[in-house]
Amino acid sequence: MTMPLSATPSAHPYEQLTPDVVLDALASVGLHGDGRLTALSSYENRVYQVFLEDGERVVAKFYRPGRWSAAQIAEEHAFSAQLEAAEIPAVGPMTLLGATLHQHAGFAFSVSPWRGGRRPELDDFEVLEWIGRFLARIHTVGATQPFATRPTLNLQSFGQDSLDWLLTQRMIPLEAETGWRTACEQALALIASRASSEGEHALFGLQDAANIRLHGDCHPGNILWTPVDEATGSGGPHFVDLDDARMGPAVQDLWMLLSGDRRQRAQQLGALLDGYEQFRAFDRRELVLIEPLRTLRLIHYSAWLARRWEDPIFAINFPWFGSPDYWRGQTDMLIEQIEAMREAPLPA
Repeated sequence: MTMPLSATPSAHPYEQLTPDVVLDALASVGLHGDGRLTALSSYENRVYQVFLEDGERVVAKFYRPGRWSAAQIAEEHAFSAQLEAAEIPAVGPMTLLGATLHQHAGFAFSVSPWRGGRRPELDDFEVLEWIGRFLARIHTVGATQPFATRPTLNLQSFGQDSLDWLLTQRMIPLEAETGWRTACEQALALIASRASSEGEHALFGLQDAANIRLHGDCHPGNILWTPVDEATGSGGPHFVDLDDARMGPAVQDLWMLLSGDRRQRAQQLGALLDGYEQFRAFDRRELVLIEPLRTLRLIHYSAWLARRWEDPIFAINFPWFGSPDYWRGQTDMLIEQIEAMREAPLPA
């Protein structure tokens, strides 16, 4: 395993989050586990499925220390509550002892009801259309008011800040740094050349386009699909994990559901928008943002891995990160993204 150049092993707060601490935290809000808990797939936070003494299951989420303020988490919870009030299947935290956010042993945590499901079949256009309808409903709620404390997805926060931090902290091996830095700066300059001087008040040059409250990280792993009951009509998608909710363009919640070659992605996008526009108009000018947003996520992802490297779970799950080969691969992908951003946007 190759570690980033400036990383040094050190104790991490999550090392104190033992099973006993998890169960004691739940007991502090009146939920008593029977001793069975399973760590769920989550790297940013620690998330556990916990069996209670009455046979029910809940999901306990322990927020990464120092990432979000209490006010920012409260905005996430309030957004979830608004979605649930609108009968949108987004799984939000439970109110326990009059609150949704709790503290125990130095950790902020919340508890949500357990919901089963599997990843949606995104090669099924009916499934995509269904998801599109619910995304439109999420965005209709999201557009009613802005976040006051949560950040906005933009060129500076996801792109330039990530580049500057990686270089300042010397996270890139010297033999790979020049190539990656050159490709990254070219990609960001291309995005900036199309952006408005109005900054984050406009979307990369779309003068009157809107930033709204988003899911923010709407990839297939954050959508749980349950079989449809023909008798009741229940089932379909449930949206989970609003941890990355932020302000941004509506298309941010659509593009991560697209895969394959250009023809396949265009067909998938068409199915999503067929469902979306049954409930909400979509500004098709935002389609030009898909490749810039993909590029920013690529840069931000590398910075995210590097910033979290002191967390032992990252070295275990991302052993390939930090090597010269990793950064050369990232350089190649950035060069591909530069070409993609110069192409015409996907038709829909």
